[in-house]
Amino acid sequence: MSQADSAAEGPALWIGSLLRRYPELVAELAPAAHGGLRERRGGGPVGGTTVPVRLHVSDVLRDLTDGVVELEEAVRERLGLRPLRPAPVPVRLRRIAGLLERIAADPVLAAHVEDETRRMAARCVRVLGDPEQMVRLPGRCPGCGSVSLRAFPERAQVRCVNPACVRVLQDRDVDEEVTP
Repeated sequence: MSQADSAAEGPALWIGSLLRRYPELVAELAPAAHGGLRERRGGGPVGGTTVPVRLHVSDVLRDLTDGVVELEEAVRERLGLRPLRPAPVPVRLRRIAGLLERIAADPVLAAHVEDETRRMAARCVRVLGDPEQMVRLPGRCPGCGSVSLRAFPERAQVRCVNPACVRVLQDRDVDEEVTP
């Protein structure tokens, strides 16, 4: 794996996570809205009740939106690209993902994109109450030879999940020793 490929892999993982979780976050803003409140003719809820908006989710949505807008602007500016028209968060994330090869060529920018997307994805996970995602990696553990390597993105950690081994790999171990 080339250095550019590995530099693009981290941000791609986080952008994918954000793309999957963003619609869940929007749905979580008022989770009972689709859950069976009866409405009377004219559109008002029965008995005057309304579905409460979950403010902590609203805050995360606002911060995520602001973060994605600022990240896209920073990436385009650093790469010398002209600004694009405003777009919804998922569109902006896909536009950033389309630039990952160019981003990977700039180590400072690649680190920034990875840090920001990891931070935003972790915030989504926390507000949604999801357990930490685990990603299966290709290759074998350099310690036991098992195909049990998994990445734990929130911890920024790669480990062997073979119960007989449970080795935690360092970045250099992953780059040098893991063979496909």
